[in-house]
Amino acid sequence: MELFAHSARDRRAKEAPLAARMRPDSLDEFVGQEHLIGPGRLLRRAIEADQLSSLVLWGPPGTGKTTLAHIIARLTHSHFAPVNAVTAGVADLKRIIEEAKERHALHNRRTILFIDEIHRFNKAQQDVLLPHVEDGTVVLIGATTENPFFEVNATLVSRSRVFQLEPLRSEHLQTIIARALADEGRGLGGVRIALDGDALAHLVDVANGDARVALNLLELAAMTTPPAQEGVRRVTLAAVEEASQRRAVLYDREGDAHYDAISAFIKSMRGSDPDAAVYWLARMLYAGEDPRFIARRMVVHAAEDVGLADPMALLVATAAAHAVEYVGLPEARIPLTEAAIYIATAPKSNAVVEAIGRAMHDVEQRRAEPVPRHLRDSSHSQVKAQMGHGEGYRYAHDYPGRFVVQQYLPDNLQDSIYYEPSDSGHEVEIRRRLEKWWQGVKRYRDRGKPSAE
Repeated sequence: MELFAHSARDRRAKEAPLAARMRPDSLDEFVGQEHLIGPGRLLRRAIEADQLSSLVLWGPPGTGKTTLAHIIARLTHSHFAPVNAVTAGVADLKRIIEEAKERHALHNRRTILFIDEIHRFNKAQQDVLLPHVEDGTVVLIGATTENPFFEVNATLVSRSRVFQLEPLRSEHLQTIIARALADEGRGLGGVRIALDGDALAHLVDVANGDARVALNLLELAAMTTPPAQEGVRRVTLAAVEEASQRRAVLYDREGDAHYDAISAFIKSMRGSDPDAAVYWLARMLYAGEDPRFIARRMVVHAAEDVGLADPMALLVATAAAHAVEYVGLPEARIPLTEAAIYIATAPKSNAVVEAIGRAMHDVEQRRAEPVPRHLRDSSHSQVKAQMGHGEGYRYAHDYPGRFVVQQYLPDNLQDSIYYEPSDSGHEVEIRRRLEKWWQGVKRYRDRGKPSAE
């Protein structure tokens, strides 16, 4: 019976998808996550020393969470008990915990309980684990694609160390693909495969940081490509497109297409064309552009080109950037689109940009005179007060309308104008308010004239 069982395991291993066959067996084979398992890093030291405490591995699919668990299983002297939260229930957990107690009592051997997709456990299931994680009956390793601080029992998270895994970079995926093509035992090395450069680039883009997707698409494209007369299977861009069901878009994250697309996106929003803005957003997302890069540019653009003409634009853009981190793709494309449309349809003003530009010019080019005496701090030192610091300062809340005219700029700059509200959107009201407050003051009579050099 053992012979048949061993034969069945061997057959399943050979028939497993390429991603499963190419799973690394050691930390040296592991690709990516250098911030966690690079030489000298905490998690690597803990694994190699077999001194793990409970931990949660949090990251997108295909970034190595389960692989790390398997490596720990190979390197640790503990018993390794893996379960999947989708199929396991409370009864399974109680059985594993009882076995762990018995194992420790009889053999003084620890049990590492690996729970894949731990966020899918309900509160009752997570509560079963808590006392046994706390007293060390089991060392928990949880894997999740969701933010554990929101989706996992807070008391369980507080007793675990959370390690965040990042999406694999293009060079990581290229290394993993190259290994699969060369490995004759586990990979495709026994099959003569020639992968075209543009096919490799599209494969990496479609995978979007997920090694499992990259390897399984590679296997599908390669093994469905008939060999030529010389026996070589040439995997073309068309083959990868067909396998992934996605057409390649001319796009290079590090090259001209990257900068041209984001430029077109920004200029479409600046030009108040929401349709064009949404198109360029969709094109970048389809091509695999990092949504965080897009979100960062939108935040800058909202302040730069909308500014105070509609202060909500910056809040909407910032909320979209937060949504990208919080929910991820594909759902995050919706708040990104909402922000792009809002910015494109908002009134425009670059007065904020011009204001800081003029102020920076004066800071760099003109003499930095002392802070006017009445604006200096006098609250932390009796000596300062005796020197007249703060003397003559007018507290705005003591005056009608919570406003009083007084000098706030240094003497040599008191007539300088930096912020010039536009005639667009909310800045119309800002201009009206400033003119009412500062009527009669030379600086505000000179609004619209260039700042003194």
